[in-house]
Amino acid sequence: MADMDLKSIAEKMRDIDFAILSTRTEGGEIAGRPMSNNREVEFDGDSFFFTLEETRTVDDIKRDPKVGLGYQGKSGLLGAKPFFITVEGRAELIRDKGAFAEHWTKDLDRWFEKGIDTPGLLLLKISAERLHYWDGTDEGELRLGAHAAAD
Repeated sequence: MADMDLKSIAEKMRDIDFAILSTRTEGGEIAGRPMSNNREVEFDGDSFFFTLEETRTVDDIKRDPKVGLGYQGKSGLLGAKPFFITVEGRAELIRDKGAFAEHWTKDLDRWFEKGIDTPGLLLLKISAERLHYWDGTDEGELRLGAHAAAD
C-alpha cells in the first residue's frame, strides 16, 4: 500500500470538479448523486456542497448522517495515471448565511440564482472519517477524526 498524506491527497483532489455523494435512503438502498466540488478547494478532511432543504438528499442525511463521496481525477491525458478516492464520513446540515458566504463561488450562481439568499439553501459539510485512494498502481487508506484515534 502506498503512503500518501492528507496534503498529497488534497493536491490531487484540487482539480476534480464533481463528486458522487452517496446516502442511505428510507428503504435502505444506496442513492448517489453528483455534487459540485467547485475545484480549487483546499481539502482538509472536510468537503462542502450546496443543496436545497426540500431534497431527498437532505431527507436521507436527516435519517442517517453517514455518507460516502466518490471522486475520479483526470487520467489518460499525456500518460497521466488515473486517480480515484472514496471518502466515508458524516454529513452536517448548515443553515448559516455566514458559512454560505465563506464557501460561495460565482460558479454556483447557475444553480442557485439568488445566491446565498436562495430560499431553502443548505450547506452540507462532510467530515471525512476514512479515505481510500488508488492512483493506477498504488492504493492506500487514511483514517481521520474520531476513527484515527481508535486505530
